[in-house]
Amino acid sequence: METISPKLLNWASILDEKTREQAVMTSQLPFIYPHLALMPDAHLGKGATVGSVIPTLGAIIPAAVGVDIGCGMIAVRTQYGLKDLPKDRKTLREDIERAIPLSAGHNNRTVLPTAEPRIAELKRLAAKAGFNPGQYVEKWELQLGSLGSGNHFIEVCADESDAVWLFLHSGSRGIGNKIAQHHIGIARRVVTKSRVHLPDPDLAYLEEGTPQFERYIAELRWAQHFALLNREEMMDRVTTQFGHWVRGRVRELERINCHHNFTQQETHYGKSVWVSRKGAIKAGPGDPGLIPGSMGTASYVVEGRGNPASLNSSPHGAGREHSRNAARKAFSLEELKKAMRGIEFRASEAFIDEIPAAYKPIDQVMHDAADLVSVRHKLRQLVNVKGN
Repeated sequence: METISPKLLNWASILDEKTREQAVMTSQLPFIYPHLALMPDAHLGKGATVGSVIPTLGAIIPAAVGVDIGCGMIAVRTQYGLKDLPKDRKTLREDIERAIPLSAGHNNRTVLPTAEPRIAELKRLAAKAGFNPGQYVEKWELQLGSLGSGNHFIEVCADESDAVWLFLHSGSRGIGNKIAQHHIGIARRVVTKSRVHLPDPDLAYLEEGTPQFERYIAELRWAQHFALLNREEMMDRVTTQFGHWVRGRVRELERINCHHNFTQQETHYGKSVWVSRKGAIKAGPGDPGLIPGSMGTASYVVEGRGNPASLNSSPHGAGREHSRNAARKAFSLEELKKAMRGIEFRASEAFIDEIPAAYKPIDQVMHDAADLVSVRHKLRQLVNVKGN
């Protein structure tokens, strides 16, 4: 761990200068307490650094929570071993691709029976929060159970003992993005009206106790729960398709579901603060967690160590070293195929920007995180599903 300043602690051994400067800028805001914690996967983000833990007194920066509110991971350990699996993994990949809408803008055609109770729960929560999600996305219900694109994925993996895991990464989809963008805009207008000078307009904040703050928190909590239920719905569908493939019932020996773009109230260094984890997971003592690498590299099932200096947090993944545009220019489809050798995936130029070489080495990230989490399992991919 490196002390960049009394207000900024850093766990990233791989850190470019622009990311460092962005983190320093955010850490200097007057309501940061006690300090900003920069995780090993830190890289440049919108307003605040992705891979940062931002504790604030009496205020929240909506852009520092992230536009994919509640984005996170879910994993299920099955009773199956590698030796139990059929040889034809392409069949499973294609079945999953048919069962779950992939890519940006792709939603379900109808609300499936498995999603109905989850939709009903979300409608009750929205009514309790005093808002109508339809004001953001008219048919938001059709987004529950859809993956999205970018670094979101669905995978079948095996751990060090060849136990088979189902693993996926997604968030609150278009509805969460619309909610986030709306409140980022409100924060900007509030700060402008108050004539507060900020080094970056995306650091605009809402003050606790104001109507704008309370409205944001209510809708943010709803979006966080949407994201969690979205992962649950997709995992149920993946489990069903996996069961069909192996011609047997799937027993869930373990299920872990954790956010990495969220905020909540916690007590640190003697004060109640809002902790916004933008690309970071909660890693209190014994907290189960999931840290995926890039496509084609290892992922980890972890347990939090409760490191107080990190505000009980850990990284959420490998973290980008190359922007998407830079990766598309630097790498080829043939290089992606080589990196994915032995893994069933849909070979497409659309995924070049997700090539493992565009990310930090996950083993280095985990080495940097050794005092934040302990590793329970190391997973290797067998099947990878992504959206364009």
